[in-house]
Amino acid sequence: MLTRLVCRSSLVLATAGVISVASATAQMNPGMPSQPTSPTQQTTPGSQPGTSPMDRPLTTNQDPNGPAAMMDKAFVREALEGGMAEVQLGQLALEKSSNPDVKQFAQKMVDDHTKLGSEMKQVAQQLGVKPPDKPSSKAKSTMTKLQALNGDAFDKAYIKDMVKDHQQDKKEFKQAGLNTSNPALKDVISQGAQMIGQHLQLIEQIAQKNNVVASK
Repeated sequence: MLTRLVCRSSLVLATAGVISVASATAQMNPGMPSQPTSPTQQTTPGSQPGTSPMDRPLTTNQDPNGPAAMMDKAFVREALEGGMAEVQLGQLALEKSSNPDVKQFAQKMVDDHTKLGSEMKQVAQQLGVKPPDKPSSKAKSTMTKLQALNGDAFDKAYIKDMVKDHQQDKKEFKQAGLNTSNPALKDVISQGAQMIGQHLQLIEQIAQKNNVVASK
């Protein structure tokens, strides 16, 4: 009889101990899920929660040979050509102009477009776009025209070309920003659009001051 009571007591104590441990575990981990994580909570292969768009590869969700990617590549190539032309024309204006406003603007073109070009080249490299090593035929034509001019004639022609170029660039950057879904390119476009807007405002003021009429 005593042996039975001892066995019963041991069984009761053991059961109570299991219940106590389970209760303590539950109190220590109140948020522990009782069921497996649902499919919507699982991380997809290759993704990392909290990763910003700028940290992801440029072509993560984009066909590198698809229409959208080709448009991005074409814009980057043209933007690099245009930036190269702005730098070269700015250097020419620094050499030929004696107008302080024109020279100041020209120096700004060299500095700002060199910086933007550096940012754009990083995107070009990631997109697989080879940066151009020479300006476009249009830029060459403008350069040839301006090289033949001197003095006030050069200043007026340069101012007029800069107004026209920046008006066109402003439209193209705005449209490219709307078209692209590439986060890195969109960021550079945003920087470029802001810069071009400032340049346009400045050159329009210089044009007005020097009685240069440039069509919009």
